[in-house]
Amino acid sequence: MQVGIDLRSVQDTTVTMPHNRPDDPAVEVDRVSFSYDSLRVLDELSLQVPRGISFGLLGPNGAGKTTLIRLLVGLLMPKAGSIRLLGQPPSRQTAHLIGYMPQLHSLYSELSVVQNVDFFAQIYRVARDQRAQLVEEVLKLVGMWTRRSDPVQKLSGGMKQRVSLACAIVHRPSLLFLDEPTVGLDPELRVTFWDYFATLTRQGATLIISSHTMDDAAHCDRLAFMRDGKVIAEGAPVELRQATGRADATLEDAFLHFVRSGKKQGDA
Repeated sequence: MQVGIDLRSVQDTTVTMPHNRPDDPAVEVDRVSFSYDSLRVLDELSLQVPRGISFGLLGPNGAGKTTLIRLLVGLLMPKAGSIRLLGQPPSRQTAHLIGYMPQLHSLYSELSVVQNVDFFAQIYRVARDQRAQLVEEVLKLVGMWTRRSDPVQKLSGGMKQRVSLACAIVHRPSLLFLDEPTVGLDPELRVTFWDYFATLTRQGATLIISSHTMDDAAHCDRLAFMRDGKVIAEGAPVELRQATGRADATLEDAFLHFVRSGKKQGDA
């Protein structure tokens, strides 16, 4: 796949960014808790994600993955603890460095593909003289350039997922949050999406990907197993499998191993 995008090159000329060091982790979560009324969803969760990798949040439905991502992108505020993105607390000044692809797409059905992506480029304050080029590049990246004039309402579910990804990366974010990005995709399109994600990390972006499928997890550089609002283990997929003591262990075996043993994060 030939891609003419360098995710690190764009700067929003309307914003002066606070200083952050290249060696700062992409994401730092320190003892974060969150509740919906009396329901405790995250329980003193801590996490660090290095830059330039794909990092998977793996766990069953209700583990707290989506809530954590919403906290990280600033849609929710933690009840306790702190969050830093690229060395800074989340704020309007860091918003243009972040991309977010929610589980349910936020596309405008009556608009065309290209109009949707251009709209999101404007929201992210991409410079006017760069927008057309960046919109074309990301639509070619996700294989939707030839359908650019089609109304979104005429697209299949998989095509809408591709457009959603284009909207999330049109401003070339350094940090990309993807909430269950491959749910509902057929196996061939799922492979295509992971090709896109690998391209982005090669270009220097950091990807935080939530999933409940082991197939997705196997593609990530590092994983955090989540259960009941906590990280129960963290490491590279091979490290987590090795922690079971079985040469033939799968990631599902590894997840069950940590659930049953009651081990905490960092034990892998």
